[in-house]
Amino acid sequence: MTPQHAAPSAPGNRFRIFSLTLCGALIVVVTGWTLSSGFSVKRLLLALVLTLPLWAPLRGLIRRDRRTYAWATLCVIPYFVLALTESIANPPGRGWSATCLGLALLLFVALIGYLRVTRSRT
Repeated sequence: MTPQHAAPSAPGNRFRIFSLTLCGALIVVVTGWTLSSGFSVKRLLLALVLTLPLWAPLRGLIRRDRRTYAWATLCVIPYFVLALTESIANPPGRGWSATCLGLALLLFVALIGYLRVTRSRT
């Protein structure tokens, strides 16, 4: 096992599964939010572009790559900012933005939690 891959542990596995689940949920929510005003090819492409930063780290998250967990925290921040901005500026969309905000915050915490429980104790 290379140093950048974490050894499997019970808390590490829980944070890993939680992170993967939240990442998938955030992809679904952002896609649903984008397509909620109507379905079109243009909106579908927009949803794909908006979710690309969440698709990028999935392989490393599945493989338990600690570096991926570290830089994936940076991929979550734009969704946090988008949701916070939309919740303030767009009252009719507060349901979508609140869901996105909660998922982004939980995903950030889960990624950091995984890094904390899998760090080496040397």
